[in-house]
Amino acid sequence: MKRILLYVLFILIFLYCLFPFGWTLITALKPTDEVFNLPVTYLPEEVSFENLNNVFYKRPFYRYIVNSLIVAGGATLLTLWIASMVAFRLRALDYQKAMRVQKWTLIGTIIPPTLLVIPFFIIMKKLSLTDNYLGLILSYTALNLPFAMWMLHAAFRQLPRELDEAALIDGFSPMGILYKIIMPLSKPSLSVTAALVFIFCWNEFILALTLMPSETKYTVPVGIAMLSGTSVYEIPWGEINAAVALTTLPIILILAAFQRWIIEGLTQGAIKG
Repeated sequence: MKRILLYVLFILIFLYCLFPFGWTLITALKPTDEVFNLPVTYLPEEVSFENLNNVFYKRPFYRYIVNSLIVAGGATLLTLWIASMVAFRLRALDYQKAMRVQKWTLIGTIIPPTLLVIPFFIIMKKLSLTDNYLGLILSYTALNLPFAMWMLHAAFRQLPRELDEAALIDGFSPMGILYKIIMPLSKPSLSVTAALVFIFCWNEFILALTLMPSETKYTVPVGIAMLSGTSVYEIPWGEINAAVALTTLPIILILAAFQRWIIEGLTQGAIKG
């Protein structure tokens, strides 16, 4: 009986979490007139792809998706690359010294990203990196490095040091040990870290709006926020919902693709044996 109640609870939680995306998708498939109908129709009386067509053919939304993929993908790869090297070096330190470095690093995460918008803008302006993919990639990397370092340091430290000693005897360089031994054995933690960093970069709005003011450089959140109707007072809810549904799919696909490694990474260390 307890197991049945537990399954029912899980199903209810799943439906509760799925409802916002489901409602967004249903609204995206309604004709424009039906979106504003009262009383509300919970299922579309007529399935229409008008909003989806408008998003791609009347607006440069595909460009926003490409921009987001470039920025989020670039920032994720750069963050993992730097964080893995730092975490590998911290692994060689005494535990207390490594944790002291980690604590000082994590102090930066206390500051809300919104307070860093002006400093980031001034720095990128002086470096001539505003309205440039690289400027936003570097900003996202700086924001995500403390978290990524913490995650990877915890994963790398669980591996026995005997692996390093055996690899050195076999002629591996320190970087060879990292890339050919440590990182392959830490795929679950790398997957979790990469997924969380990518999601943050994909959804971030304030820095993207500040550092990438040109419409051709808008990322997905900025592009959605800037959607407007034929007049200032008209909000195209159908198109907004279509855009949100489409841009949620990459996140779902990433989580589905790395599901096994993500679950293994999240539960790593929970069972000792």
